Amino acid sequence: MPERSEAAGQVAELLHTARKSLGMDLTFLSRLDGTTQHLEVIDSDLAFAALEGTMHPQETTFCQAILDGALPPVMPDVTLFPLAMSLPGAAAGIRSYISAPVELSDGTVYGTFCGAGLQADPQLTDRDRALMEVLAHAAAMILEPDIDKRRRNAAIESRLRPLLDRGGPVVLLQPIVELAGGRRVGAEALSRFPQEWGQPPDEVFADAELIGERIPLELAALRQAADHLPDVSGYIAMNISPATLFSEAGAVFLAGLPLDRIVLELSEHDPVDDYDHLRAVLAPLRARNMRLAVDDVGAGYSSLRHIVATSPDVIKLDRSIISGVADDRVLAVVVRALVDLAGAIGATVVAEGIETAADAAELTSLGVQLGQGWLFDRAVPAADLSDEYALAPAGH
Repeated sequence: MPERSEAAGQVAELLHTARKSLGMDLTFLSRLDGTTQHLEVIDSDLAFAALEGTMHPQETTFCQAILDGALPPVMPDVTLFPLAMSLPGAAAGIRSYISAPVELSDGTVYGTFCGAGLQADPQLTDRDRALMEVLAHAAAMILEPDIDKRRRNAAIESRLRPLLDRGGPVVLLQPIVELAGGRRVGAEALSRFPQEWGQPPDEVFADAELIGERIPLELAALRQAADHLPDVSGYIAMNISPATLFSEAGAVFLAGLPLDRIVLELSEHDPVDDYDHLRAVLAPLRARNMRLAVDDVGAGYSSLRHIVATSPDVIKLDRSIISGVADDRVLAVVVRALVDLAGAIGATVVAEGIETAADAAELTSLGVQLGQGWLFDRAVPAADLSDEYALAPAGH
């Protein structure tokens, strides 16, 4: 018998309570999926315990007949019910039976919480049904979090699998521009997912991690980004998580790129547990002139740890300290301090989320060299990138 999950172990304790209280030979939790009965947890001192994990046609079970109203939920003597005697359970020797539905909070029936005896039991009455119903309800409360998790993961899988099979998300490019003159020096690759999903990219990648597909999804996006390299000038900034960076597939992918045209961005939102390992993985890539960027600087503490530990080539200032900087003295002080920090380690500063010419002008006066944001353009197909951008909105 495979090792039980924590939830299954708790349900087994409920089943044991029911079996001992009612004096039955076995108790079990079944899951009913519409066609099949799955015996998920069994409590018995007899050979019935070996049936845990087995499956049976749902239409041939006592449980289904009881749910259909064809048999009563309490049968002290199974031989008194011709339908019951025609079913496989009776052929296996069951002569007394009790069942209660396991109903979830949304009203759906997950399965049944049942007890069976090999002898008729005249002491088994409808009053015992109340105990089974209470224990079935307790089992539902134990099971529901795992059921919700499985449902959630199945929904994520149904969305992501076809997308991965098609090669991953659409990847657009947002220009990165010199604030002093408007010349585009590079672009950031940004993933875009189907609009009907109603999810921003970071949520989609987080969902992928829940089902173990974060690395394949990131690699698919990185490949799409790399496909733009022959068609655009300047560098392409690519976002990567530490997990993908540390993976064998990630290492193979990065090793095959023209690294002098790549800026690899580590986000504030992706924790790093082993900076020694991070530096070791990055060293051969940076030796081939790949530049490292720390993203979302100013959004939290982790980005400052990234900077101290990695001495990046690029510091990207988070939009939270960029928007409105022209009119906010405190934001200006924060930006100036980060520009000074970048200067001390020889890093270039990129401001993200620039939306107004006033903010762009203020950032320039504070020493920020590069910027990106809707002031210049949204993320667009590679063919729509320009080499020069004005510092005033152009209808975007």
